[in-house]
Amino acid sequence: MSRHTTGGRPVELGLRANWPQFTLLVVVNFFVGGMVGLERTVVPLVGTNVFGITSEMVVLSFIVAFGLVKAFANLGSGLLADRYTRKSILVAGWLLGLPVPFVLAYAPDWGWIVAANVLLGASQGLTWSMAVNMKIDLVGPHRRGLALGINEAAGYGAVGLTALMTGYIAAETGLRPEPFYVGIVYAVLGLALSTLVVRDTSDHAREEIRAHGRDGPQDDAIPGTRWIVAETSWRNRTLFGSCQAGLVNNLNDGMSWGIFPLLFAASGLAVADIGFIKAIYPVIWGAGQLVTGPLSDHIGRKGLIVAGMLVQAGGHVVIGFGLTRPFLAGVVGSALLGIGTAMVYPTLLAAVSDTAEPVWRASSVGVYRFWRDAGYAVGALIAGSVAAVLTLRWAVHTAGLLTLASGLIAWWTMEETLKRPTTTRADSRHDDH
Repeated sequence: MSRHTTGGRPVELGLRANWPQFTLLVVVNFFVGGMVGLERTVVPLVGTNVFGITSEMVVLSFIVAFGLVKAFANLGSGLLADRYTRKSILVAGWLLGLPVPFVLAYAPDWGWIVAANVLLGASQGLTWSMAVNMKIDLVGPHRRGLALGINEAAGYGAVGLTALMTGYIAAETGLRPEPFYVGIVYAVLGLALSTLVVRDTSDHAREEIRAHGRDGPQDDAIPGTRWIVAETSWRNRTLFGSCQAGLVNNLNDGMSWGIFPLLFAASGLAVADIGFIKAIYPVIWGAGQLVTGPLSDHIGRKGLIVAGMLVQAGGHVVIGFGLTRPFLAGVVGSALLGIGTAMVYPTLLAAVSDTAEPVWRASSVGVYRFWRDAGYAVGALIAGSVAAVLTLRWAVHTAGLLTLASGLIAWWTMEETLKRPTTTRADSRHDDH
């Protein structure tokens, strides 16, 4: 088996050839996701119960700050990753995230919580983006859906498990500071592993360019930033369809992050019950990607994306119209949201990775993730505005209508991106069966 060698170490694409580093990056991304899970159950209730905030828009301000900063950090990290090392950006992200759990635990006023989410957004944009790009680099083109399914399963599984854990801790000890101690463990371990054990994967990206060249730029000349932003955001119809679906998908997540705890608390549910409901969505989302990621490698990307958006819309219908039995509606609706998001999340990343050329792929993924994570801020702003003018329930209805429209736009604009590999001796070196 012929391999390209860089710096004395053979560079080979594929999951089997790179499983130790791949597994390590899965563990790192579990800690990355857990940092977000810290906030899913407790922080909105800290705003209302600890700091006495009555305005939905003010309570949701921490999500707006998180979403905007993470969106721009995604964009910057992708552009930097094509020019510098993936590992250096990963480590920088953990350094930014290290103070966050301490601030959440001991902040004297709400402004500190918002400031912590500025740091958290920057940290997540760098760390999660690099975890995605490094796994894409390692596995090569033929197991991309599987790799991204595993990556997102680890991250969002950690979001759900940590949301559940913090809900039960808060029920026993109070909303602060104990629920945030687990975040200190995540941040320290994530930084240590990223600094001491993770290896950079830029050589693997260059090996894919060398071994699996496609139409488009094939040398080391990276297209300009403006070209990549335009190509990903609107010029390429498939990439546009992916970006808008990603934005609406995280609009749902941002809305549920801020609105669901307030909605279910107003319906009379206890903190532990809210934590359980909040955990269902990301746990099913995370675990489901272990199925949907590799499934997209076999049946294609577009069908899963369109169907997943429609399933998410159905989840909003159940929650929005089922609040006479809020716990049951929350469980069923969150399960549908989790299933639909699992169908969409790794598949959109795989579709973008399929479409972009390896030499500018990290930048294109960064642009996609900019639009996707801008959805957190857009969702919080829309949900807060609708809740202030109408009701919390109408915020859920609005998200459902936008999700339905997004699924139809994806169906209209996107082409199938999965290309069936032709089996040759050269290709077989890089494919793991």
